Amino acid sequence: MAGRSLPSLNALRTFEAAARHGSFTRAAEELNVTQSAASRMVRSLEDYLEIQLFTRRSRLIELTDQGRYYAALLNDALNRIESGTEELTSTRAGTGTLTVGILPTFGTKWLIPRLGTFQDLHPDISLNIVSSDGPPVEGDNTTDTAIRFGYGEWPGHLAEPIMSEELQVVCSPRIMDGPYPLVDYDMLRRHELIVHSTRPRAWDHWFRSTGIDASAMHWGPKLEHFFMVLQAAVSGLGVALLPTFLVETDLAAGNLVAPFPVRVNGPGGYYLVTPEGKGDLPRVRAFRSWLAKEARDV
Repeated sequence: MAGRSLPSLNALRTFEAAARHGSFTRAAEELNVTQSAASRMVRSLEDYLEIQLFTRRSRLIELTDQGRYYAALLNDALNRIESGTEELTSTRAGTGTLTVGILPTFGTKWLIPRLGTFQDLHPDISLNIVSSDGPPVEGDNTTDTAIRFGYGEWPGHLAEPIMSEELQVVCSPRIMDGPYPLVDYDMLRRHELIVHSTRPRAWDHWFRSTGIDASAMHWGPKLEHFFMVLQAAVSGLGVALLPTFLVETDLAAGNLVAPFPVRVNGPGGYYLVTPEGKGDLPRVRAFRSWLAKEARDV
């Protein structure tokens, strides 16, 4: 089998440094070689490619169009090699930094209060928690793993179920003390129903599951995040449908009231979503195992 058709790696590294600094002198200082050696190395690369990468004017150099293209390509390749090297060396004995993407409200209300036990179990793993709620993108390795809500279908990722979502109706105590308290389901028609805009069919699912006629309901504000819906309910802006684990603290504190005993499992669920190439990293395996136990203990 023929070997790879590649120019000198030293020449590539020298060209990338010269392009980044816009100077052979500064590239030479970075690489600990002489300025003339750096210049000769880049010239050898141009001879190999039979393409001029720099225009040279006295002591000034400027990338050609082809040079800019090649410099961007090399910069990306070297960044990937550097990142992969750090990734590899940080996997020793399950150490390193674990980057986890979390849904903002789920993370604040459920995950973060429990992370102390993970740190106690794995003190050599540093956590980097980032807020993210978009769908996982195939080929994006900026996070080691992420928690997402959905149905378990994300191309290029391993999706492992964490927990389902139990929904219940909640409102401010002011509504219960007002002229139209929620003493039965018919009284829902007297109030605005707050809508979580990223789960627009949640109310419909709740009505179907409970066999309640949804006609003549009044739809209130549409809010993008759960923490917005939660605050709107606490503020008395309407009646909300929220996951039980998100409202437990406010119910216990008396900020919210659950007027009906019925609870309904919502469609979809929470998943740990990991890029396929990172599923076997020791730090990811450690987090997966811990998370599964925490979810079982809820």
